[in-house]
Amino acid sequence: YGVTLNMLSMFGMILVIGILVDDGIVIAENIYSRREQGDTPIKAAVMGTLEVLKPILSAIATTILAFSIFFFLDGQIGDFFEDIALVITLTLLISLVEALLILPAHLAHSKDMVQIEKVSRFNQYGERLMNYLRDRFYAPAYRWSLQNKFFTFSVILFLFLITIGALASGLIKLTFFPTNASDQIVTTLEMPKGTSERLTDSIASFVEDKVWEINEMLGDNQVGEAHVTGTIKRLGPTSSTSSITINLSPSESRLLSSTEITARIRKAVGPQPMVEKLTFNSGANVGGAPISISLRGEDVDAINEAKALVQAELRDNPEVKDISDSSPKGIKEIDLKLKDNAQLLGLSYSSLMGQVRNAFFGNEVQRVQRGQDEVKIWVRYNQENRSNINNLNAIEIKTAQGRVPLSQVATYTIKRGETAINHLDGIREVTITADIANPKVSATAIMQDLSTRVANTVEAKYPGVTVAAEGQNREATKIADSAAAVFPAILFLIYVVIVFAFRSFSQPFVLLALVPFSIIGVAWGHYLHGFPMSILSYLGIIGLIGIVVNDGLVFTNKFNTFLKEGLPFNEALYQTGLARFRAIFLTSITTIAGLAPLMLERSLQAQFLIPMAIAIAYGIAVATVLTLFLLPIFLSAVNAVKVRFVQWTTGEKPAREAVERAIKELKVEQIEI
Repeated sequence: YGVTLNMLSMFGMILVIGILVDDGIVIAENIYSRREQGDTPIKAAVMGTLEVLKPILSAIATTILAFSIFFFLDGQIGDFFEDIALVITLTLLISLVEALLILPAHLAHSKDMVQIEKVSRFNQYGERLMNYLRDRFYAPAYRWSLQNKFFTFSVILFLFLITIGALASGLIKLTFFPTNASDQIVTTLEMPKGTSERLTDSIASFVEDKVWEINEMLGDNQVGEAHVTGTIKRLGPTSSTSSITINLSPSESRLLSSTEITARIRKAVGPQPMVEKLTFNSGANVGGAPISISLRGEDVDAINEAKALVQAELRDNPEVKDISDSSPKGIKEIDLKLKDNAQLLGLSYSSLMGQVRNAFFGNEVQRVQRGQDEVKIWVRYNQENRSNINNLNAIEIKTAQGRVPLSQVATYTIKRGETAINHLDGIREVTITADIANPKVSATAIMQDLSTRVANTVEAKYPGVTVAAEGQNREATKIADSAAAVFPAILFLIYVVIVFAFRSFSQPFVLLALVPFSIIGVAWGHYLHGFPMSILSYLGIIGLIGIVVNDGLVFTNKFNTFLKEGLPFNEALYQTGLARFRAIFLTSITTIAGLAPLMLERSLQAQFLIPMAIAIAYGIAVATVLTLFLLPIFLSAVNAVKVRFVQWTTGEKPAREAVERAIKELKVEQIEI
């Protein structure tokens, strides 16, 4: 498929780890339960696997469907996620062979299954611990929640609404794409066009000296090395530009991030009035600049004034740095303008400019052959007369009436020229970009303010100028639009898979209703770790869908089994929670334990993955509570609606279990037999 082993493909493996562990634990736990009930090892392995075959296959199918949305995403991020989705799909399909064939075969011939009465001391401690947690803590709380369903649901709903409020208010930060830290700081210096190389080099050397001053102030890092290991200064490609690459010690060996070191260097350098642009880049931005605004219109003066207004707004924001635009000022130019009497003297603008150019730059008047070489002879003013701008008025201009000084036929002004003229769809455009000073600051909030308040001010003051969001915002819009187009179809297919698994139209809605509540753990996990929620967090949420639906499918399947065995509705619901506590709890604790080192890792590669790890780890922690407490409440509520509906249509109130699909299937099977 052309996918290599790289960070993205490994990223896909990390996403699916929780689901693989979940399937293995569910199958192994069910086989062990059958063995405890007296089945032989072989029979326990076969029957235990077959009992959970339907929910396992459904969970794999729904997870593959959930991740298949990445195949349809547009933009740069869509290309990345396509590889991740392919790895996840292939991994899940191949895992079925291990989960349904190899794992049961191993368990059927393991010593623990053959000699179940001879359990190792370690396993005995583990069994006692699980039984203690289930019987001492979970069972009483579960019984109480079933007796107080409305209060339990109100608490979870309250937490959900508080989470939504925290996201809307900005307490929990949002951003389009995370800024990835680096072990390098790249400083870019741009002086006014035409600045001499010596002056540019002197400013660059000043910045470089400040870097070493900060390095001395910081001292050694945790392993006794300097924070700054070296600098590389470059001049060019023009005399007015320069760059400095600052190499830092590995991030694992220092407490300060590259962003914090950059902030100290920036403060030490301070404002430089002679500098046109001075930026300090300490990380990579995926999908474009975090802050990018496009100004479009036909009136160049209005665009420039609007540009100045937007840049002033950005400069007033302490969370913004490195402000630049796509239309920087160029080299100084002399703009000549003809007087009214110039045309009477037979002068045109082109003839005037030609004579001025010949006077200062020169004009080729003759070519002389000397041996094999051809020598060009140019005529122009001497160095003294063309080195002073004041001599421009005294230039003699040739007219039909004779020679006259330039001051009699033209005026001139000195202004900065253009270095770039950009058009989009034939309309003049200027793009203003900036970076965020702290990677944990919400670029989304800043862009929201620019796209509303500032944009309204600009368009009201300059009617011919339109404001549009660009950069990461445009990339995020591409992803959102493409996802919105395919998401309803994917969601419908997931619903269909669950319907076929349980032959019920209501139970799939109950399972899918758990997913939005998982945002409680995802959002507050990011808040605790100080990370803004980004597109990678949403990727983790999609991975979380598979785990939530998987646990819900196994829970619901066991509940239906208990109903078919003749248990009353409430007792079946209670016993299902106790029976599935171990599998669901072990799935969560093993997944969280596996992701904990990643969440605490400080290496550069880990920073890209941490938001996803936070989403899955904290999301599955909350999803465990949802599956063990909220799912039974939802099942009970749907059952109550069914009972009321049957009572309303028939006039008789049926037993609670009689309206469940599992009991109806059982009756059909008995009739067929």
